[in-house]
Amino acid sequence: MDVTHYTSPDPAPDSDHDELRRGIARAWAALVDQADAVADDITRRLIERDKEWHETVGPEFRAELRHNTREHVRRGVRTMAGLSSDGETTSLWRETGRRRARQGVPLELVLNAYTIGTRVMWEALLTQQATLGIDDRVLVHAGRRIWSNLDVQNSVMSAAYRKEAALMQRRDLHLQGRLLDGLVEGRGADPQFAAEVQEVLGVGADDPIACVVAPFDGHRDSPLRAPDDRLDDADIASYWQVRGDLHFGLVVLIGTTLDDLVCHLRPCATGRVGIAGAPEGISGFGTAFQLAGRTVDTIARGSVDVAVVDDRLPQVLLASSPAATGLLVRRTLGPVLAMPRHQSDVLLGTLRALLAHNGSPTHAAESLYCHRNTVIYRMRQVKELTGRSIADPDDRLLLSLALMGLDV
Repeated sequence: MDVTHYTSPDPAPDSDHDELRRGIARAWAALVDQADAVADDITRRLIERDKEWHETVGPEFRAELRHNTREHVRRGVRTMAGLSSDGETTSLWRETGRRRARQGVPLELVLNAYTIGTRVMWEALLTQQATLGIDDRVLVHAGRRIWSNLDVQNSVMSAAYRKEAALMQRRDLHLQGRLLDGLVEGRGADPQFAAEVQEVLGVGADDPIACVVAPFDGHRDSPLRAPDDRLDDADIASYWQVRGDLHFGLVVLIGTTLDDLVCHLRPCATGRVGIAGAPEGISGFGTAFQLAGRTVDTIARGSVDVAVVDDRLPQVLLASSPAATGLLVRRTLGPVLAMPRHQSDVLLGTLRALLAHNGSPTHAAESLYCHRNTVIYRMRQVKELTGRSIADPDDRLLLSLALMGLDV
């Protein structure tokens, strides 16, 4: 809240200027002794107007508001009366803007307070007209100034408010990023660090959480578009950070599941996204980060998919050891891969269909749109080339893993 001050010359002729200025100053000077009463009236109106909000902030803020409003009115009235400089009032506006931003007061409430304060000051001035015999012309010019200068007040205060809010946001993001990086590095098991995470992010040490990882894959934009907004709409808390070429986030799973999380994130995915849960809480976030990254490695580059590590454990194991995976593929499917591309693709496709249908040539033939005898013939070819049969449990496992290894 604040009152306006005299900042610009009145457009009256030069011969009348001094008289008009003195008349305006006398009118405002009559309010000097009433400044605190006017301020208290403004405070009362502000609290009544946004009663619910003021009840949530407590009596300390209301007391500070009363004190601050009195200071504004005192300086404002003295400035309008020509008893103090404009600079003192302007500095108070800036400090109020910065302080209200730090206190988390919505900017709309602060701007409304300035408007209400200006109106109450104008009403107080009107009451002096009859008592002091203020000329109508003086009153018109005084009113013109107080209302036109409301824009100046709003501009100065809003600029300070937004500047402070932006600074606070940068500090918050920096602190949030530091905490998320610390969790990735495994510091969640440190009680002191966990307490800081609880204080800043509101995430308890034992809260069930998940890690979401999405690589940029050489693109400028993240493969997840505004995931925090989508999760906010679902009342799911999340915190996001960029680490190298990865966009990753911590998602609190209280009241939701990994399947729910996939459903929420899939619409905003434009690339590869991996998810891993940490049901033990923040002490397991570092491991979840690694597993989510491994899950991303099981998704082909250039494709769009959101995958959970629990659904891709064999592929994640293969992706974790490229050398072993390469050896497995060569030793198991090498002879098939050595054939001409068309032939090897046909045999590999048939092998996939057979494994997907528990070795049934009939069901595999239906899915491949070919004759059952054709599937049996190809199955024999695979056995002759690899020396392995899908009827043998160990061979079936190796063949399944080798096919997965081709896709990793």
